[in-house]
Amino acid sequence: MRIDAHQHFWKYSPIAHEWMDESMKVIRKDFSPTDLAKELHALHIDGTVAVQVDQTETETQYLLDLAAEHDLIKAVVGWIDLHSPNAIERMHYWKKNSVLKGFRCIMQGQPDEAYLTNKEFLANVKTLASVDYSYDLLVYHNQFPSLIKFVDKLPDNRMILDHIGKPDIKNKNIKDWQANIKTLAQHPGIYCKLSGMITEADYKHWTYDDLKPYLEIAAEYFGVDRICFGTDWPVCLVAGSYQQVYQVVQKFSTQLTKDQQDKLFGANTIKFYKL
Repeated sequence: MRIDAHQHFWKYSPIAHEWMDESMKVIRKDFSPTDLAKELHALHIDGTVAVQVDQTETETQYLLDLAAEHDLIKAVVGWIDLHSPNAIERMHYWKKNSVLKGFRCIMQGQPDEAYLTNKEFLANVKTLASVDYSYDLLVYHNQFPSLIKFVDKLPDNRMILDHIGKPDIKNKNIKDWQANIKTLAQHPGIYCKLSGMITEADYKHWTYDDLKPYLEIAAEYFGVDRICFGTDWPVCLVAGSYQQVYQVVQKFSTQLTKDQQDKLFGANTIKFYKL
């Protein structure tokens, strides 16, 4: 199976989605599985992993309801409050739905004490391993030093880095990100999504050559067994089409064997999320 490891659905709300600034006005509308199905069909992609955007359990249920109606959604990454004293109770509550494979919190741009150095949060993320849930790591590139210390305390967790750690592609800042990726990849339980790159580049003027060095580094350090194709649709639409995002990873994959391509475009995602 060919799987898009990272995409979203939402019913647009100016309040809930205030992060969509004027430069992102193209995505200030609803996006549904019906919209996505056209893109998947055109590229012979069999399914997707739907990832949370709103930090509410209401949205988690919304995504699970969509998955029940649309076979293209193979897994859901939802949200629970991992700061909460009842977080473990909520983990067990959601085990009733096998499509829910893990959780994510919006750590990007947040102060360390909110997540990465928060003892209660760390303890609850650690518990995800024993309840057989994965955790998606969402940070900006400048949060890597704290992220590395965070994951060092989670030796048994299955984690996956969203959007290759959001490097500063627009300004071609690569040196520190590369060093940090090399360190992070030493954790055997962490995979990496080759996603979200064009929105970290210059929206209007990015090229494949801008992205290629970052793809090469992620693939080198994580290896072909721990990299996953993802589009970050519909967020990617602020800088390009679904097909353009696919073509970037497809072009990069031409240097791989057929078996390695199958891993990148589906098998690794299936293994990580236990689809």
